[in-house]
Amino acid sequence: MSASPYGAARKTGRSLSRLKEPALAYLFLAPSILLFGLFLLYPLLRSFYLSLYLTDPRGQIAAYVGLDNFRQLLASPQFWSSLAVSGKFALITVPGGLLLGLVMSALANSRLKGMRIFQFIFSLPLALSVSTSSVIWMMLFHPTLGMFNYFLDLAGLPAIQWLTDPKWALLSLSVMTIWMNSGFNFIVLLSGLQGISDEMYDSAKIDGAGPIRTFVRIILPLLSPVVFFLTVVSLIGSFQAFGQMHILTKGGPAGSTEVLVYSIYKEAFVNYQFGTGSAMAIVLFLLILILTLIQFIFVEKKVHYQ
Repeated sequence: MSASPYGAARKTGRSLSRLKEPALAYLFLAPSILLFGLFLLYPLLRSFYLSLYLTDPRGQIAAYVGLDNFRQLLASPQFWSSLAVSGKFALITVPGGLLLGLVMSALANSRLKGMRIFQFIFSLPLALSVSTSSVIWMMLFHPTLGMFNYFLDLAGLPAIQWLTDPKWALLSLSVMTIWMNSGFNFIVLLSGLQGISDEMYDSAKIDGAGPIRTFVRIILPLLSPVVFFLTVVSLIGSFQAFGQMHILTKGGPAGSTEVLVYSIYKEAFVNYQFGTGSAMAIVLFLLILILTLIQFIFVEKKVHYQ
């Protein structure tokens, strides 16, 4: 018995509608895919390509050297020094930023009168660019006119050369970075706290748990997905920090604030060694990728998803 022409037409219409939906989706995604390829994928592939060559000051290919750029890089004390500085910077800024965000979000989540004003104040750093924040903190760190040394003078303590003393420069930039990231951390953590139902707090009070025990035993596990997200994002951001070092210290004094990204900038755009700079960028990319995978493999197991 032959198939009805109406049935065949219906099947053809269904097939066309199934094809139209993915085509429409790709059409809407096309601008994002184009921008992603132009500004992310192409530079990454270009960096892989340049890392295998020596280049002239104009960035043109001069000679193929294979993996020599990577061998030279791994044998360079300056590379390992900048990597150590990046590690110290991350160890200070990531836990410090999360702790400050937790404290501010816990305070802002309390139902006290006037908390809306503090929520606005706590989120203000998010609206400031790195350059604007650097100028503000440059004035605060000023050795003679800065507010920090003014308070030290009132306390009878000697002034500190915040940005010119190798013992204090990295710590000073870390404190500034923690403040810069506090707005984003605060907003994300506050949204997580507001997503926890009041029943959790009420049941904890009925069980006789105090505020600290409630926060540690109940609230913090429920916040663990948000904390995990911020940990991953903050760690990536700490290894990509550049603006505050470039504006405030230029990697000094004595290389104490020369993080890996600033070393890449110097190698590529000051020394015009684009091949070595690309090799450093690839190493940084692989390092961030490995650290992110480690967090997803080992740390995510302790995350309590609701």
